[in-house]
Amino acid sequence: MFKRLIATCTLLLAAAPALAENPQVLLKTSHGDIKMELNAEAAPVSVENFLRYADAGHYDGLIFHRVIPGFMIQGGGFTPDMNQRAVGKSIKNEADNGLRNDRYTVAMARTQVVDSATSQFFINLGNNDFLNHGGRDFGYAVFAEVIDGQHVVETIAKVPTATTRGHQNVPTNPVTIQSVERVEAAAE
Repeated sequence: MFKRLIATCTLLLAAAPALAENPQVLLKTSHGDIKMELNAEAAPVSVENFLRYADAGHYDGLIFHRVIPGFMIQGGGFTPDMNQRAVGKSIKNEADNGLRNDRYTVAMARTQVVDSATSQFFINLGNNDFLNHGGRDFGYAVFAEVIDGQHVVETIAKVPTATTRGHQNVPTNPVTIQSVERVEAAAE
């Protein structure tokens, strides 16, 4: 009995680091909750960066400022009045990590400069192969996937948009990110 208890405890301790490697976050929005699992093994720089912004409350009160049905929804940079929130240094692009820009995956947004991602991210609404590494350019680094709340993603994808303060595809009624917080992974 004692040996079995020791073996079970050893297995649990061995599994603990693996659980910690894939943190989960709950992105609470004005349209509902989106739960994401981050892939720290494949995209350690992007995951650490995203969690640093989340833990600091950076995303709280920002909006999904770019919504293109069938393509993606993007957030993490602008306030409802389309002012950009200050960000830290840009990070290395991890698009060559083997993860693909498939439906409901989450990737770092960037400019045309390969290593320019900061706080902005997008959720893919379809399989966007042209955004993968080796496509039209270096690619966009996938670092997470939506594991619950896909219906919320689809609801956001259908909101009316317009051009606002020089930005295209901005929801006419703000889709607000209320908070992004770490959550415990559900026991299987």
